[in-house]
Order: sequence, then C-alpha cells, then structure tokens
Amino acid sequence: MRGTTARGRSGGRGIWSRDFGLFFTARAVAKLGDTMLPVALAAGLLQYGYGAGAVGLAMAASVACFAGLVIFGGVIADRFDTRLLMIGADATRLVTQSLAAVMFFTGHVVLWEICVIGAVNGTASALFQPGVASTVPRLADDVQAANGAIRVAESGSQLAGPAVAGMLVAFVSPGLVFAAHAGTYALSALCLLLLRLPPAPPDDSPAPTATTFRTELVEGWREFRSRTWLWGVIAVWCVLMIGAFGPAVPLVATQITQEHGPRAYGLVNSALGAGTVIGGLVALRLRPRRMLRAGSLALFSFALFPAVVGAGLSVPGMMAGCVVAGAGMSFWGVMWATSVQTQVPRDVLNRIHAYDVAGSLAMQPVGQALAGPAAAAFGTHHVLLTGGAVTLGCAAVLLLIPAVRGLVRADATPVRSRPAAPGTPLPDLPGPVTQAPPPAGTRHTP
Repeated sequence: MRGTTARGRSGGRGIWSRDFGLFFTARAVAKLGDTMLPVALAAGLLQYGYGAGAVGLAMAASVACFAGLVIFGGVIADRFDTRLLMIGADATRLVTQSLAAVMFFTGHVVLWEICVIGAVNGTASALFQPGVASTVPRLADDVQAANGAIRVAESGSQLAGPAVAGMLVAFVSPGLVFAAHAGTYALSALCLLLLRLPPAPPDDSPAPTATTFRTELVEGWREFRSRTWLWGVIAVWCVLMIGAFGPAVPLVATQITQEHGPRAYGLVNSALGAGTVIGGLVALRLRPRRMLRAGSLALFSFALFPAVVGAGLSVPGMMAGCVVAGAGMSFWGVMWATSVQTQVPRDVLNRIHAYDVAGSLAMQPVGQALAGPAAAAFGTHHVLLTGGAVTLGCAAVLLLIPAVRGLVRADATPVRSRPAAPGTPLPDLPGPVTQAPPPAGTRHTP
C-alpha cells in the first residue's frame, strides 16, 4: 500500500473527480460554519448575561439529539437515498440557523429557544452523518487518501472559521456569524444536489428479504458488537467525552473569551485547526500497517488541548499547544474513519457508522452539561487540567486493548458483504485481513 495512489472510480487522476470535488467542497464549507458556531454561541450568550453553564447546555442540546437519534438515521440511510437525506438535513439547518441569526440581530435571545434550535440541528445531523461513511468509498477507491483529503479540507476550514467568527462577533454581531453559518449549509446542499453518486458495486450476499425497521436496527447492533476493536474504542471514547472533550468545549470557549476576548478564542481555535491540517497531511502519506495503534499513539498529544488552557498559558502558548493537539486528533480521525469504512461490510456500513457515532458522542452532552457545575465546584482551570490527564489515560487504554492495537489494515475498499448469514457472529476482523493473535488475558472524532 505504501507509496501507491488508487485511481478514482470515474477514472480521474488519483482520488479526484467532479463528484468527489463536490463532496469535498460540501464537507469543507459545512465544517467552516460549524467551527464558527462555538465562538458565536459563547460570545453571544455571554453578551446577554448567560454563563458557562448556559453555553454548555446549548451545545449539549444539539449533541444529545444527534447522539440519541443517529442510530435510527443509520437504518434510514440504509433504506433510502443517502444523498437526498443529506440535502434535506442541510436545508433544515439552513432554516434553523437563519432563525438563530434573526434572534441575535433583534436581541431576542432566550436560552430555551436556542436549545430548541440546537435540538433540531442535532436531529438533522443524525440524518446526515450516517451517509457520509458510505459516500466516501463510492467516490474514491483509495479510502484513506479520500479521508485524508477531506480531513485537510475540514481542518483548513477550522483554521479560518474561528478567526473569522471572532472578528465578526467583535466588530459586528453574533447574529452575522449565525447568518454565515446558514449560508454554509445552503452551499453544502447545492453541492450535494449537483453530486451524482456512482451505483454501488454488486453485493455478493444473498438477495435481501423484506425486513422491519426494528430488525435492521437489531442487525446493525449485532454487527457492531461482534467487532471488539469497534466497541472497545467506543467504550473508551465515552470516558473521554465525559472527562475531557465534553467539558473542554464550553469551558475552553468561555475561559478564553472571558480572559482574553473572542478574537483570542478565535486565534486559539484556528491554531487547533492548523494542527489538524498538519495531521491530515501526514495521514495522506503515512500508511501504517496497524492503523489504530498508530492513531492511538498520536492521540496522546490531544491532552494538550484542555491542558494548555487549564494551565493558564499565554495566548501564544495556548496556540502552540493546540497545534500539536490538533495534529494528533486529526491523524487519529483519518486512521479511525478509514478502518471503519474498509473493515465493515458495505450493506451494514451506514448502521455501523451510526452506532459508532452514537456511542462516540453519547456521553459528550453529559460532559458538556456537567461543565458548568464542575467548574463552579472545582474551578475551570482544575477541570481542564483533569481533562488533559483523562485524555492521556484513554490513549494508554486504547493501546492496552489487543483487538485495537493489533488491527491490521484492510484493502483500500470496503468489505463487500457479510461473510456469514444473518444471525451468525462475525470475527473481529472481517474481510481479507490477517487476524491478530487472540487476547491473552479502539475511537471516533468529534
């Protein structure tokens, strides 16, 4: 695999084709808006007298609905046209973010209404996200290269988004950021509308029979739990969400905004974006045989994200730490996404991805909701430093799980069908992969 570049399905150069370019653009512009949102939300709610707890609740409302409903979105994505589902989700979020913009422009900012808008956004995202996993392998033969390119694009957006949002908030209004966010969903929907997905390659499994929604949901769960490396990573990630990432998102935003202003928070978040660009570029070239082991080693550096803010470093110091943290998380993200997309049978990939995302994010709203009370009880700096220690511990645990560190990379195309009949337990490593030695005695990106 090293040093090779697969040709796209369209016969274009490398992974690039008209349709992959449209999908690439859609993901980049959507990420641009998403990285602008925390700046506007934190600064806007603080401006109207709310505190860190309110910011955490507003963020948690969206994540909770997303994590709670995405498994149903996975089943729906396996039943219907994923492209149309993604377009509908973008259209819904275009409307909700436009409403939020009007609220901040007019000064009518009520916390519960902001939380409702976040909940609707989370529901729409639950319909959108499962289709991403199955779209990438259909547009590019080299799945790792495609994921790396998308990660670089999203990282570039993360680099620019917070800085732009900080300036817009400082010089105009948070409402303008929400309006710009709505515009990114409009552009994403347009790109997806123009996208033409190639037909899925023929499946080797027997012709499917009519099944109920519940049956498909249970089947997806059975496929998910049969892979130790998959659920093992998710279990660790739940701890990471509660102890580190969940509290860090609202607390980092409010702490930097209160101490240094929204522009400083934009700069720090942009530094995190710069690091993710670096990590994505490294992932484009480095092709480790044991992808999750390499990703877990890189994940240690993400401990710097909450730790540098908790340590009270200067803005340049926080920026430097976030560059390293972003690079590690980005590299992990590409290794994880590629592993899921190439190790899982195509006919259940949307559902498996939905369980992956739901499990990964299930505890994030808990961590976000607890951020305010924990900061009040122990101090924001102590909570953030603890988050750094939790991240180090989670990365170490991933390396201690044999199924995670021993997972051998598959070919750059997803497994075409389930190797066994429905109801039969599957091996941890499906498809043409060398099984790691059995245990002697995993994670997904936000």
